[in-house]
Amino acid sequence: MGNTEFKSRIDKLWLSFHAGGVANPLTVIEQITFLMFVRLMDITDSRNQRRDERLNQGYQGIYDEADPQNDIKRWKNFKDLEPEYLFNVVRDEVFPHLRHLGESRDGFGEYLKHATLMIQRKSTLVEAVDIIDSLPLDQGDKKGDLYEYMLDKLRQAGIGGQFRTPGHIIELMVKMVDPKASERICDPACGTSGFLSGTINHIIKENTSEGGKYKDDEGKIIYTGDELTPELQKHFQSDMITGFDFDPTMLGISAMNLMVHGIDNPDIIGQDTLSSNFSDNYPNKAVSGFDVILANPPFKGVIDAGTVDQSLSGKVKTKKTEMLFPVLMLRMLKVGGRCAVILPDGVLFGTSNAHIGLRKMIIEENQLEAVISLPSGVFKPYAGVSTAILIFTKGGKTDNVWFYDIEDDGFSLDDKRDKLYDNDFAGDLPKCLKAWKERTNSDESDRSKNYFKVPIDELKENRFDLSFSRYYKKVYKEEVFDSPSDIFEKLVSIDSEIENCILQIKKVLKK
Repeated sequence: MGNTEFKSRIDKLWLSFHAGGVANPLTVIEQITFLMFVRLMDITDSRNQRRDERLNQGYQGIYDEADPQNDIKRWKNFKDLEPEYLFNVVRDEVFPHLRHLGESRDGFGEYLKHATLMIQRKSTLVEAVDIIDSLPLDQGDKKGDLYEYMLDKLRQAGIGGQFRTPGHIIELMVKMVDPKASERICDPACGTSGFLSGTINHIIKENTSEGGKYKDDEGKIIYTGDELTPELQKHFQSDMITGFDFDPTMLGISAMNLMVHGIDNPDIIGQDTLSSNFSDNYPNKAVSGFDVILANPPFKGVIDAGTVDQSLSGKVKTKKTEMLFPVLMLRMLKVGGRCAVILPDGVLFGTSNAHIGLRKMIIEENQLEAVISLPSGVFKPYAGVSTAILIFTKGGKTDNVWFYDIEDDGFSLDDKRDKLYDNDFAGDLPKCLKAWKERTNSDESDRSKNYFKVPIDELKENRFDLSFSRYYKKVYKEEVFDSPSDIFEKLVSIDSEIENCILQIKKVLKK
């Protein structure tokens, strides 16, 4: 099945849910996620059973063999049932089994605890099962694309103010930070895990030999990650990726997104990372230890002062989430760990003590490496807020900060966000990445360009202002105009030509 065909089936499934009375896009993708997970469980269980039988190992399956209803819970056994029986089995057997798994397992099981069938029409469930059964979930190179397409539909819906970070912006940030297969990567406000799945794609691509590449039936290059050693493969599956979010629906979508990208047991944890409970429940992961953090935390949020972790508000006196998250990220990174985070422009030039104090802490106590300004239309049509990417390293020393202004992200900056080029990673993005990689070998003192370096002393003089416009030197080209007398002579000449034309016309009309 090609990409075009399975996208068409996803579109059909999406419309089927709406016709069946499930209109909220989050609910739609949540229900699809649960059903996809049930099918993936059956695929994984059968695969693992065959493997262990070949190795003469005892097999402990996902399904309870002592349960008389065990067989009917398997996708392959209930998918072809009559509509009435199918609906009852999924509602009364399959979803309770998901909730049981959620209570008995850590990590991804967290989001299964409240799994509930929200589909009310039997015909809708039958169509959903038929379509999901036809999707290539058993093909590792297809299922990641499939789920990313669904997440793109969720991003387009933009419901409840929960809009996703565009994939091409994620790709830029991941490539700039360049996470390695041996490192530990985290997103403390992961949402649907766009940054984490983007990291997985990057690491697999970077660890694929020429012989490990192949093309699918539509000509897309598939990367197998064949250069990952058994030790790195184990790390890849166990503790390379960690995500936190407090929204139960997002937890489920996030966990499934990582599963279809090759993580069998995703470490996705339901937790408000800004609260004091976070440090109490996850001291090892919350305090330090991550090599890389990639995130687009919530903007314009205000957290209850009584619940915020005092180790965060003690550093920056604020209740605003966009300023508390950078403090949290510095705490979660190990010394030498690096972070790329999207923040609203107000954080860059705000004049309050909290704004200045945050920037001062990042610059003077750590190494602020880059500020990349993004076009204000990046998050349209759901938000027109101007944003920037900050890249910093915990510890170290800031000597110069690299600024880059992205004007063209490859899409129109109106509400339609039409694609302007053949591929998504286009416009100024590849230029920015190239300049970033070459920054250490260039002077970059010309402030009339869209990228340059600013020394720390100048930042201090400007109260650590990090706005691109503060340091950009616009060059005005001098325009040369004709003198008033020359302009007057030209007008007289033109007037004379007009008069001659009128006389010629009169002569013609008299004949």
